[in-house]
Amino acid sequence: MPAIIFLVVLALFIVMASFKVLAEWERAVVLRFGHSTGVRGPGIIVLIPVIEKMYRIDTRTIAMDVQPQDVITRDNVSLKVTAVIYFRVVSPELAVVRVEDYYFATSQLAQTALRSVLGQFTLDDLLSTRDRINHTLQESMDKSTEPWGVKITAVEVKNIDLPKEIQRAMAQEAEAERERRAKIIAAEGELQRSEKLFQASEKISGSPSALQLAYLQALTEIQKEGKNTIILPLPLDLLKPFLNNK
Repeated sequence: MPAIIFLVVLALFIVMASFKVLAEWERAVVLRFGHSTGVRGPGIIVLIPVIEKMYRIDTRTIAMDVQPQDVITRDNVSLKVTAVIYFRVVSPELAVVRVEDYYFATSQLAQTALRSVLGQFTLDDLLSTRDRINHTLQESMDKSTEPWGVKITAVEVKNIDLPKEIQRAMAQEAEAERERRAKIIAAEGELQRSEKLFQASEKISGSPSALQLAYLQALTEIQKEGKNTIILPLPLDLLKPFLNNK
């Protein structure tokens, strides 16, 4: 009797172990006697005990951080660069039979690609053409992972850690550029001011009454400054009426 109970329990265990439930984003690569029989799932699948073995594959997009990498640019500047890559398995069967561990392999490929691809660009390119560099990295990695059934959907360079001396040089360059722009703006302002003054002087010189009004306005402005003694030249135009009467 105990032997029968044991056999019944064993049979139930084997039957239950034969049924597997896969989520919507999961696929199962089934090997029978070591040979791939294809991809199954999602939902409930049945495996032949002992004869068939299942490898569960996640087909969702995976975000992977790439460890900081030492990169030497084309103009011989040493940098530390970090990035993040987005990839997903598009062929579960290839991800099982073509590479031992597709996640680890993709991680190692990302590190080597980051060093080799970024080394083809100058420092100015890395700082100014980030989108083009990301696209170049994505294409380079995707060609390598395609035989594994892995699709690289995006690569983003997260941070570029510049040496302190480069940071100081860039700060000095930016400060010099700001000073240059400030001087140009000041010079343009002086030019516009001189042009306006010239136009005003042309109009005032052609009208004696306007000249007298400008003179009186200047007296009013000087008076506001609170000076006790003011010595001003007297224009001869103001004395002409008196001189003509003599």
